[in-house]
Amino acid sequence: MSSTSRGDSIQISPQEGFTGGRNPWAIALTVTLATFMEVLDTSIANVSLPHIAGNLSVSQDESTWVLTSYLVSNAIVLPVSGWFATKFGRKRFYMLCVAMFTTSSLLCGLAPNLGLLIFFRVLQGLGGGGLAPNEQAILADTFPPHKRATAFSVYAMAVILAPAIGPTLGGFITDHYSWRWVFFINVPVGLLSLFLSNRMLTDPPHLVEAKKRMSGIDYVGLGLIALGLGALELVLDKGQEDDWFNSSTIVAFSVIAAVALISFVLWEWNHKRPVVDIRLFKNRNFAVSNVMMLVLGMTLYGSTVLLPQYLQIWMGYSATDAGMALSPGALVFVGITPVIGWLVSRVGTRPLIAFGFTVLAVALYHMSHTLYPGIDFSTAVWMRISLTVGLAFLFVPINTVVYAGVPPEKNNSVSGIVNLSRNMGGDIGIALVTTVIARRSQVHHEQIVAHLFPGAQGFSAKLSAIAQALQHAGMSSVQASKQAYGTIYRQVMQQAQTLAYLDTLFVFACFAALMVPLVLLTSQARGRPAAGH
Repeated sequence: MSSTSRGDSIQISPQEGFTGGRNPWAIALTVTLATFMEVLDTSIANVSLPHIAGNLSVSQDESTWVLTSYLVSNAIVLPVSGWFATKFGRKRFYMLCVAMFTTSSLLCGLAPNLGLLIFFRVLQGLGGGGLAPNEQAILADTFPPHKRATAFSVYAMAVILAPAIGPTLGGFITDHYSWRWVFFINVPVGLLSLFLSNRMLTDPPHLVEAKKRMSGIDYVGLGLIALGLGALELVLDKGQEDDWFNSSTIVAFSVIAAVALISFVLWEWNHKRPVVDIRLFKNRNFAVSNVMMLVLGMTLYGSTVLLPQYLQIWMGYSATDAGMALSPGALVFVGITPVIGWLVSRVGTRPLIAFGFTVLAVALYHMSHTLYPGIDFSTAVWMRISLTVGLAFLFVPINTVVYAGVPPEKNNSVSGIVNLSRNMGGDIGIALVTTVIARRSQVHHEQIVAHLFPGAQGFSAKLSAIAQALQHAGMSSVQASKQAYGTIYRQVMQQAQTLAYLDTLFVFACFAALMVPLVLLTSQARGRPAAGH
């Protein structure tokens, strides 16, 4: 069990992890395989939507349900995955999730129409929702606490790498083969994962005992969290598209989400065997770590959408080239993460988390002043690398401190909740990107246009210069004049959008900066045995 030293420093005891006689690193690689596949699937289909819409003869708006359906079902399973793992056995539940994800991936690729594709995506999300939390819980049980940070570095690579390469891989597959292969590639990976999981995984004794003590199913709790998170996901995904609270649909789903989630918290707090252990939030480390993981998810997924989107819209990059701008950052993350696992055992989690959020805030603030339409490819790459360095110093330390002081039988619950925090942060981050860019673009457009009128300083001269250049190219004076106005209008739109992107980056920088003092509320967890043991 964990031992707590005086002051606010938590020293984690050196109990041995449970491996079932297997090599712990072989177990780590086995479970990381399926998690990488699942996290990749949250972003790989994004760039394929136009092809899916065209092939299935549906509108672009209708095709977005391919993403929404997956996110909704995935979010519902995440927090309750720990309960299912305890109820049915973690190995059995994990392999069921892999099997469901693999089978539904095959069916998604074979889907003849949009309705069936959405149905199979729901099943895929249900299966995928149990993979990442179970992997994290398996790693927490397999490795002793003083090696846990190093083990989490393997998990971190999967969770950070997958969204970074997803758009690039999805674009390449769609351009060269078919959108259906975006789903088919999961099948061989899933079959290999099933084979290895069956051979490598064993439930630890504390989980076997916990399973024996479980009785009954909390149907009320399951129903409330499914309704609440499902409604919340729909609000976040469709909010900007439907003009947020000017839409009666968004208002209705917001009310449903609020009532269901508040009722869920009250119900679970007083339930003897809750489906999600809400009482874990009484642990200050756990509560603060989940807030930090939420912000990490916001910046990770938000920036992963924002930078490629800007490069494609205003720089004319293809989806593949825009994705390539993210790839060097992912490689840097892979190189740094094992070092972070080593540093946790030397300096503890507090300094690393504070440093990570500081680097992240500075990098985002710098981007909010340097992003412009004329940036070259190398500048975009270095922007992403600077963000990745900050993220690398956050993921492993936060995941280490969230387990500090928590008994082993709670590991399943911890992993489910912290993964939900990261995913919900990602959904909030993406919603923030789309909303701020849309709203601030309108504001900046109005401000710029207010200074553009006949007689305004510089406007007439610029209009005349463009028109004369077009006349020299062979246009008539009337055509040249119209074309000149069109050119200036496009420049105004580009400037307004760019300023909106800069505003969005500044908002993310503020969120990251707010997390730095929050680190002081956590205890100093170290991934090494406590002295005297």
